[in-house]
Amino acid sequence: MSITKVGSLDSLLKGVATLPSLPAIALRIIQEIKKDKSSLNDLANIISYDPALTAKILRIANSSFYALPYKVDSIERAVHILGLEALKNIALSFAIVKGLKRNLVDEFDHELFWKRSITSAVSAEMIASKLNVKREDTFVTPLLMDIGVLVMYLMRPDDYLRVINKKRATNMPTCESEVSIYGFDHQDVGSEILKKWGLPESIYLPIAYHHKKKDCPPGLKNMADILMLSDIVSSVYHGSKSSKKFGELKQLLQDRLDMTDMEVSEFVDLIADKTVEILTSFELDAGDMKPYSQILQDANEELGKLNLSYEQLVMELKQAKEMAEKLAVEAWEVKERLREVAIKDGLTNLYNHRHFQDTMDKEIVRGERYSHVLSLIMIDIDYFKKINDTYGHAQGDIVLRAIADIFEQTVRKPDTTARYGGEEFAIILPETDIKGTITLAERLRQLVEKLEVKLGDKIVKVTISMGVTTYDPARGRRTKAAIIDAADKALYNSKKTGRNKLSIVM
Repeated sequence: MSITKVGSLDSLLKGVATLPSLPAIALRIIQEIKKDKSSLNDLANIISYDPALTAKILRIANSSFYALPYKVDSIERAVHILGLEALKNIALSFAIVKGLKRNLVDEFDHELFWKRSITSAVSAEMIASKLNVKREDTFVTPLLMDIGVLVMYLMRPDDYLRVINKKRATNMPTCESEVSIYGFDHQDVGSEILKKWGLPESIYLPIAYHHKKKDCPPGLKNMADILMLSDIVSSVYHGSKSSKKFGELKQLLQDRLDMTDMEVSEFVDLIADKTVEILTSFELDAGDMKPYSQILQDANEELGKLNLSYEQLVMELKQAKEMAEKLAVEAWEVKERLREVAIKDGLTNLYNHRHFQDTMDKEIVRGERYSHVLSLIMIDIDYFKKINDTYGHAQGDIVLRAIADIFEQTVRKPDTTARYGGEEFAIILPETDIKGTITLAERLRQLVEKLEVKLGDKIVKVTISMGVTTYDPARGRRTKAAIIDAADKALYNSKKTGRNKLSIVM
């Protein structure tokens, strides 16, 4: 992992202790997991404090998933029959899903996310059994292997929707699309957040490699392999390329387990049956999920109603697919261009005033939610009117672009640099204290001071004046207007007391 990638990931995960949050019982179960010697009674007591969790565990213990020969009617009995490790992981799975489920209506399908996760968990448990791989974590690890997707969306929703749109339009793998926008992928985020929450290495380490098996350490390869297979099963039932994924899965299972076509089909159908039952335990609607063989049968019946030859059907589908892919790519590219036009200043290519205002609103809310500081630098080019009057506005634009280039090359990616208006600029620095803000401001001032801009046959030197403020929610709430006003007053002080300097108003 590169230095840039580590820095960006650390920035995203600051505050992850509070978003998303886990219920107290999940934290208590995690603490119990970390003990060298866990007590059966201690775990039973923890679970018994939550009647809803107890009911769910008893329901899953009595389901066909475990197919026990007799009824389990208490947590104590479940502990003795299922075993301590199995019960820990069932309880932890329920507790984490409960803590992270969001009943939101937005562009990210939270319901589908958890359906996919639970399908992966059921698949992994059944695949591990087929492969004779015995691990205590073969349900909870695949359940959480894509938790990084949810965290990335919850922390920066607009960016993750861009990931989804880019993936759909270009057929780029999810991880590649994530890296192109964030600089890292959900494997990195998921593994890191589970480590921060205190889950054992046996859970969070394999998650870091479930899409990059070639980089996986030897000791994790078995679990990474199971995660990869379970992810494909989940795509068969919940993805857009079911037939392709089924073909891929069939080949992999045949290679590893010497299964016939019929055995693979029966196995994949059984996964659907078990998953539907488990989904209800997690209070998720299975919807129209049905065995893969039934999906194929329904599709064949629909095809039979069409008066087309097989060759005609294949050709029309191929043409429709090619056209849809082309239109999707074009639509995504247009959307990205329009997005850039809507938020960028046409002259300097920095963010525009409207985007500055929107970003301030978001960062103030985020800062107040997680008690993070927020700094702001307001900047004005000294004597810029004189440059316009002497050389003309076209030459003045050259100066604006040259200074904007310095800002763009120097300011960090997580920060927001905007053209505030005319010759004024603003830089929003989330999670940056006054010391770090002054360091950046002084560096920018010095770089501009050294700048030499060629205007016709003349070399022109310019300077900037700067106003700095920092907002710490812990010291009392302030409005956006008050924060901007403080930076403006500091800027005015710099201009009044000699220019080419920075001033601070807190």
